[in-house]
Amino acid sequence: MSAPVPLQVGITRSAGHSTSGKRVLLAEPRGYCAGVDRAVETVEKALDKYGAPLYVRKEIVHNRHVVETLAERGVVFVDETDEVPEGAVLVFSAHGVSPAVHEAAEARSLRTIDATCPLVTKVHQEAKRFARDDYDILLIGHEGHEEVEGTAGEAPEHVQLVDGPAAVDSVTVRDPEKVIWLSQTTLSVDETMETVQRLREKFPQLQDPPSDDICYATQNRQVAVKAMAPECDLVIVVGSRNSSNSVRLVEVALGAGAKAGYLVDYAREVDPAWLEGVETIGITSGASVPEILVQGVIELLAEHGYHDVQPVTTANETLVFALPRELRGPRQG
Repeated sequence: MSAPVPLQVGITRSAGHSTSGKRVLLAEPRGYCAGVDRAVETVEKALDKYGAPLYVRKEIVHNRHVVETLAERGVVFVDETDEVPEGAVLVFSAHGVSPAVHEAAEARSLRTIDATCPLVTKVHQEAKRFARDDYDILLIGHEGHEEVEGTAGEAPEHVQLVDGPAAVDSVTVRDPEKVIWLSQTTLSVDETMETVQRLREKFPQLQDPPSDDICYATQNRQVAVKAMAPECDLVIVVGSRNSSNSVRLVEVALGAGAKAGYLVDYAREVDPAWLEGVETIGITSGASVPEILVQGVIELLAEHGYHDVQPVTTANETLVFALPRELRGPRQG
C-alpha cells in the first residue's frame, strides 16, 4: 500500500480542439475508492461462491446503479438481520455495523461476511479504545447515516453525535479534559474542521484522533474538485443522493468557485438547460460510482459540442484492500 502522490495541476485553454471554446475538465481521482472496490467485489465473489439469493444488510455502497445491478443478479438487500432466513449468508455493507448487529446475526446462525471498509474499521477501533479510557467521544457526522450508527454502536454510552457546526452549542461532556473527536469518513474536510474549531473553542483540551479519520479518497476527490472549480461554469458530480461524499462534492465545487453544480445518477438526468451559455464543465464522481456512468455523461456532453476533455490530476491512488478472508483464494508461491 502506498500513499497518494501529489501531482502538478495545470489547467490550460485548449489550442484548437474546440472552436466554440466548449471543454470538459475531468477530475482525477474520481469514482471507486479502495473500500468500495473491495465491497463490490466481495458481493460478486460471494455470489460466485454461495449462489443466489445472497443477502446484504443495507446498500453495499451508496450507489443506485450498483445496487440495482447486483439485485438483478440475485442479491437481496435488507434493512435488518431478522429479514434474513436462519443459516443464510449475509454480507455487511462497506459502511460498517455495530456490535449489536453482529450479535443479532449470530443469534440467527447467519454466515456473515464483513465488507466494512478498513478505514471505517479503524474509526471503530478508535471509538472502542477511547471508550475503554473513559473519554467522551464527539463523533462528527450526519444523523442516520449507517456509518455513524455503526461507529456510535461501538460505545453508545461514550459517543455523542455532532451533526455540523450548529450542533456544537448543545454538546455537554463530563470532563472537559477527557474529550476527543472522531468523524464519519466521508465528510467535507472543510466542514469537519469548522466543527472541530467550534468544539475546540468550547473545549480547549479537545484531543485529535490519532490519525486522520476522513478517508484519503474523500479528501483526494475534494482536492481535485477544488482545483478545477474556479475554471468551471458548471460542475456535474455523478453520484447518488444518499451518498454523503457525492453530495459533499457538489458543495465543495460551489464553495471553491464553480458557478453551478448538480448531482446526477445517470447522464439522462443532465438537463440541457444547464448547458446554455456554458463553456467549461467540470466532471467528477463520488467514491461509490462506477466509471461507466461518468463515461455516459462525457458522451452526452460530446453530443452538445463538448469534445475537448482535459484531465485535472491532483493525486495518484494505488491503495488496494484485501478481500475478507472467507473469499480469498489460495496463497500463491
